[in-house]
Amino acid sequence: MKKTLATIVIPAFLAGCAVARDQQTVGQYVDDTTITTQVKAKFADDTTVAATSIRVETLKGQVQLSGFAKSWQEKERAEVLARSVKGVSGVRNDIIVRTPS
Repeated sequence: MKKTLATIVIPAFLAGCAVARDQQTVGQYVDDTTITTQVKAKFADDTTVAATSIRVETLKGQVQLSGFAKSWQEKERAEVLARSVKGVSGVRNDIIVRTPS
């Protein structure tokens, strides 16, 4: 039986992607993307948080923050803002505070 490229590649792509490698459903992925977007929007609206210096990732409602902050206050504010978003079930704050040299 001859297989076309489409019959091999498309199922392999869908299985490989499998919405974050079987870690979540399509619905959860959409929810997580919405949470990430809302957290980033809160950062952009807040003058004390440098939105471009902090990375936001969400998996099953758990938000992970990483990147750099200029102060402990900025790090803490970013966490408070992330926790305030509807659907967030927890926050892992891996932001590193850069101290002046």
